[in-house]
Amino acid sequence: MKEKNENELFREKLLTPVRRKTFLKYTAMSGAALVFGLESCHKDKGGGSSGTIDVGSGDPGILNFAYALEQLEAAFYIQVNASFYTNATDAEKAILKDIMYHEIAHRDFFKKALGSSAIPDLKVNFSSIDFTSRASVLGAAKAFEDTGVSAYNGAGQYIQNPDYLTVAGKIVSVEARHAAAIRDLLNPKSADFAGDDVVATATGLDFSRTPNSTTGGQSIVAIANTYLSTKISATQLP
Repeated sequence: MKEKNENELFREKLLTPVRRKTFLKYTAMSGAALVFGLESCHKDKGGGSSGTIDVGSGDPGILNFAYALEQLEAAFYIQVNASFYTNATDAEKAILKDIMYHEIAHRDFFKKALGSSAIPDLKVNFSSIDFTSRASVLGAAKAFEDTGVSAYNGAGQYIQNPDYLTVAGKIVSVEARHAAAIRDLLNPKSADFAGDDVVATATGLDFSRTPNSTTGGQSIVAIANTYLSTKISATQLP
C-alpha cells in the first residue's frame, strides 16, 4: 500500500469534517477556558514576549493567516457571549451566539488541519472595546467581519491547492453572512447590509485586500495586531 506524503495527509485533515456532537461537547469546555484565559492573559508573562509570530509562506502560510484571524474572531465572540452588553435583546443574543459557534468551528478546523504546522495560540487584547456598550461591541463586530471577508477575498487568489480554495470559499461565504447580519443589527432594514464601503457598486463584488496591502488604510495584519498581545506578521505572503 502506497504511503501518503505530507501534502496528502494535510489535505485529508483539511477536508475531514468535525462531528457536531464532538464539537459542541468540546466548545462547552473550551469556551469557558478561553474566557478565563482572556481575563488572566495580562498576568501571563509569556503573552507576546517572545516576539512576533510569522504565519509562513505558500498555502500553509495563507491557512495560518486565516487561522490567526479566526482565533481573533472566536475570542471576541466568546467574550461577547460571556457577558452581553447592556439591554441586548434575545434576538441579538441568538445571532451573536450562532456567530460565536461558527467562529469557534472555523478556528478549530484550521488548527486541526494545520496540525504541527499551525502557529501557536494567540493572546488577545480587547482593551479598546467596551463590552458593556452595544455600539462598541457591534461596531467591533462589523469591523472584524468586514475585515475577514476582504482578507479571504484577497488571499484566495494565492492559494495553489484547489481543495484549500474550495474550503476558503465556503468559509468566506459564512463570514459574509455574519457581516450582513451585524450590519442589519446596526441599521435595520437598510441597504447597509451590503454598503458601498464593502461592495463595489460598478461590479457588485466584495472588496479584497491582501495581508500586507495598505489600500484603504491599515493592512489586515496591522488591524489584527491592534487586538493581539501576541503580534503576527506575514512577511512571506503578498
